[in-house]
Amino acid sequence: MFKKLLVVAAVVGAATLVFKKVKASSDERALWHEATTAPDLR
Repeated sequence: MFKKLLVVAAVVGAATLVFKKVKASSDERALWHEATTAPDLR
């Protein structure tokens, strides 16, 4: 029982880390896109 709980906790922790990494990468990409795109001055 304890092993299963430990495995589940490890999987949840790994999934959380991956989610944070992907979100940070996406935010960084959006920021660079905004910073390097010419402003729309219409």
